[in-house]
Amino acid sequence: MSKTAIIIPARYNSKRLQGKPLIKVCEKPIIQWVWERAIKVKTADNIIIATDNQEIYDCAKSFGAEVEMTSENHKCGSDRIVEVAKKYTDFEYIINLQGDEPMINTDCVEEVIKQIKEDNNADISTIISPIGKEEDLEDPNMVKCVIDKNGYALYFSRSKIPYERNYDIAKFYKHIGIYGYKRESLFKMTKFPQPEIEKAESLEQLRALYNGMKIKTSVMEYNSIGIDTIEDLNEFRKLVENK
Repeated sequence: MSKTAIIIPARYNSKRLQGKPLIKVCEKPIIQWVWERAIKVKTADNIIIATDNQEIYDCAKSFGAEVEMTSENHKCGSDRIVEVAKKYTDFEYIINLQGDEPMINTDCVEEVIKQIKEDNNADISTIISPIGKEEDLEDPNMVKCVIDKNGYALYFSRSKIPYERNYDIAKFYKHIGIYGYKRESLFKMTKFPQPEIEKAESLEQLRALYNGMKIKTSVMEYNSIGIDTIEDLNEFRKLVENK
């Protein structure tokens, strides 16, 4: 029987926010906030945290999560997920849910699962959302995406894309970092070497596009906080405390 698994990569050595998964907000570490959202996804059979750090491993075990220890040498989250997926041959659809999205909308995860199961042409599925603020277009922490007429990604960038030679024409979308993979697509992508565009932008999805793989996007309204910086952390903390 084929299964759908959500795997949450969580590493300690983040360049911008060291030890991010373990930082507590209202007495709960960030990784627990993410896991508690993930377990509400009805179409997922397994939820696994994948980490390279003993503290994160012990923390995840303490709140009841299934967790796997992985190598410290992985270059990106997808490589870490592959190590886990190799142990579970019945995982046919694998969802990469970032460990720094404590307010992730479960409807988005359900949509990613739906698309990767139903679209025979898609290697990968993901979510994009309209950008409403001009300052977000210039923020390198907010990844932008351009799509074709069928909703497949053409390119992702930390820069503003498309460039506005003519104003008030283009639509702008931000990328929400959830990926759905067919099993064979995940293994295929991670076997490719990192191309220059991936290294330059530090965006692993560019490896898939560079090698001709198809990424299907779904457009959804999405307002959440991915925690990349101390400013993001403070904003999330403020939202939680106000609630």
